[in-house]
Amino acid sequence: MTGQEMAETSSTDRRRWWALTVCMAAGVMIFIDVSIVNVALPSLQQGLGASSAELSWVVAGYALTFGLLLVPGGRLGDARGRKRMFVAGLVAFAAASVLAGLAPAAWVLVVARLLQGAAGGALNPQILGLIQTMFSGRERGKAFGVFGAVNASSTAIGPLIGGLLIQLGGPDAGWRFVFLVNLPFGIAALLFARRLLPDDDPPEQRSHTSLDPLGALLLGLSVVAVMVPIVLSESSGPSRSPWWLLGPAAVLFAAFVGWERRFARRGATPLVTGRVLRRPGYALGTALGSLYIGGSTAIFFVLTVFFQRGLGYSPIESGLSTMPYAIGSAVAAAIGGRVVTRLGRPLVVAGSVVMLVGLGAAALLLSGDAGPHAGLVVAGPLLVAGLGSGMVITPNQTLTLADVPTDQGGTAAGMQQTAQRIMSSLGIAVVAAVFYATLAGTGEDYGTAIAVGLTVTLGLVSASFLLGVVDLLVRRRRRHREEAHPVQDHQGAPGPAPAVGKSR
Repeated sequence: MTGQEMAETSSTDRRRWWALTVCMAAGVMIFIDVSIVNVALPSLQQGLGASSAELSWVVAGYALTFGLLLVPGGRLGDARGRKRMFVAGLVAFAAASVLAGLAPAAWVLVVARLLQGAAGGALNPQILGLIQTMFSGRERGKAFGVFGAVNASSTAIGPLIGGLLIQLGGPDAGWRFVFLVNLPFGIAALLFARRLLPDDDPPEQRSHTSLDPLGALLLGLSVVAVMVPIVLSESSGPSRSPWWLLGPAAVLFAAFVGWERRFARRGATPLVTGRVLRRPGYALGTALGSLYIGGSTAIFFVLTVFFQRGLGYSPIESGLSTMPYAIGSAVAAAIGGRVVTRLGRPLVVAGSVVMLVGLGAAALLLSGDAGPHAGLVVAGPLLVAGLGSGMVITPNQTLTLADVPTDQGGTAAGMQQTAQRIMSSLGIAVVAAVFYATLAGTGEDYGTAIAVGLTVTLGLVSASFLLGVVDLLVRRRRRHREEAHPVQDHQGAPGPAPAVGKSR
């Protein structure tokens, strides 16, 4: 390789990593908004006069429309260009954030949050699809490690940042800062996106697939019908949630499956393709990750309620108390991304064990009278649990998407994220219901309630762990069978056994 070629290669490498930084600036916005608004709810009620129902929709609306747009957004990026969709989603998210921050009435804020969620749902699969496009092999694992670290740290630090902004602006203006803080990230990402992100392929080289609007509509309606009762149960309580919508959801999903098969028989490419679902490890990795997310996401919810209502912590103190988990998760995600291509699925299984140990210890310590210094008491166990979490989420995502073709990367990421979003909402709803039921049944014993709530999350993480163990055993048995019965060549002599990489 000549000196000029080496210089060009080095420049391209640097450009890819700078492009990843742009993606992460956008990611910070959508990840922070998952959790930052929770600490602003009392200020919203005081400063904007929002009702309980409106507060519910401020939280639930974002999750609902975010999940709705993930798969269609990924498909649009695959078919129309990820850079174009990235910029469009970024502008829409920043504009919705400004609308939320300047909202003159509660109903305007609810509409802004719905738009925010939709923009975030369209933007998220572009980030994952761009990582798929720009990186491969071990570098892809590193890039996903950065993504996981940013995801974990942004989501966890959201309540802390929200508490600081509310303290800075006061109850009347502080909640506005919670939404307007997205603007500098959006402007910075937009300024550099056009220059640093890889250009979209020319139209003749892009995926020539139909956008499958009917399939997108049927899937979207089924997702909405599933998520509406789940997200509403988090705020209004399980008994008041419209669970009857699960019936229409099943009918809509069956109609979606039937339409996709018919669409494929016509020679078109359906929204959810067998080409993706049949990829090694994709279905299992999606199921494993969804179960894990269902348990781990609920941790922040019950801990926030425990610290603030049970122990009287301020939003800032509550945010600081969960920081060890965030730090551990961010560090382990970055490291896990670097070693996942070498260690494979055993890394994910080991991470689940570490998570179970740390979270189990935290539940045990909090079950008694931990006192006002409970945040310090559980700092070590939460750090361990965070380290385990970082070893699961990012490596599993890397392995799940490893063999997906780059022209299907956005759609595959959207499908994976949709499943995780549904399980995340379901996990919070179930854990919250158990937590509050225990609280009511024990006469406001927060120690018992937090222990029982965390035990439910341990059950979901354990199910994810068992799924990973089953996968390891199946792969080991298959490898032993292939070694015992090597492939015969065309002359009948034993040939080399098929190449089998590390277990993923």
